[in-house]
Amino acid sequence: MVGYVSRRSHVTGKESMPSSEQRAAAAGQTADVLIWRGREEGRYQRFTVPLFESQTVLDIVTWVQRNADPTLAYRFACRVGMCGSCAMTVNGRPRWTCRTHVANVIEDGRLEIAPLANMPVIRDLAADMTRFFEKWQEAKARFEPSRTRHDPVEAISPASAERITIEEAIECINCGVCYAACDTVRWDGDYLGPAALNRAWTLVNDVRDAGQTGRLAAVAGKGGCQSCHSHQSCADLCPKAISPTASIAGLKRRAMLAYLKGEL
Repeated sequence: MVGYVSRRSHVTGKESMPSSEQRAAAAGQTADVLIWRGREEGRYQRFTVPLFESQTVLDIVTWVQRNADPTLAYRFACRVGMCGSCAMTVNGRPRWTCRTHVANVIEDGRLEIAPLANMPVIRDLAADMTRFFEKWQEAKARFEPSRTRHDPVEAISPASAERITIEEAIECINCGVCYAACDTVRWDGDYLGPAALNRAWTLVNDVRDAGQTGRLAAVAGKGGCQSCHSHQSCADLCPKAISPTASIAGLKRRAMLAYLKGEL
């Protein structure tokens, strides 16, 4: 029988309760974790990691780097679901590892962790997102001001039809989960992808933007919105419950209208 070693508080002199880590260690609970190592031609490496209460997948990866192999490469920043930089593939699905609790994804005591799909691998769990952001530029998914810094700032009412239309879409934080989940990106390297097209949709509905004609031409061309097969993988797996599929459908309608008007 395994017992706990009690600790006495230096402040009160009372015995303190064991932490969740101590309880898990005492119980001998562990996970069999396979982590991708190397680049495109790498392999999975197996680690035995102790399980803690309320543990996230990012906690698992951090434990491995700090306790088993300090050479493990991965990304993280805020740890609370604000930056999206810790996105990885967990048991075959792209996820934010900081908000994914091990208890919700572990299968028969086993976890498989890999870099995001549809992107080159820099090393281990760090994916190269260069092409992801280049496609933003190709979709002209950047604000084109219609005023100068010397003009008054134009106020946008939260109740305006355009603002309501993009209420959900503007919450994207560029984590790349939708891009990694997209089947069309996997098949077609020219496809701009759900994140870039979602961003373009927000700007199409921005009355302050002056780049609408060029933007619609970009998203309606080769690899643009018409390439989307509406498989809904991006919407199903987005950690912020955004539907890039809906944004892309909006772009399809807007591009068709522009074509019928002779604007494209």
